[in-house]
Amino acid sequence: MKVIPRRHADVYTVTNAPVPMSQDIGHRQRRYLLSMGVRTVCFVVAVIIATAGAPLWIAGALVVTALVLPYISVVMANGGREPQARVHLEDTQSLDRKEISGQPPEIGS
Repeated sequence: MKVIPRRHADVYTVTNAPVPMSQDIGHRQRRYLLSMGVRTVCFVVAVIIATAGAPLWIAGALVVTALVLPYISVVMANGGREPQARVHLEDTQSLDRKEISGQPPEIGS
């Protein structure tokens, strides 16, 4: 007689639940919009200081930053979901538990 090993189903708890996709997308959208705001500020400041007579290398650095930032922003926004810390049920060392003191309650009839 051949013994077939049993597969154990994965057990998920509330603490192991991933962040909802809508919340993750919202976080990535806010991060992308913030980056595009920084890009816009870099470009506007580059134009202002170039017309004010500041050294061209400063304006050039701001323009290069404004040109490279969209690529970095898109890569970060499409990078996928953020890794979440997991708590394993077998890992009792990391959990701060206090034992219940006293006698257990009696069940009366």
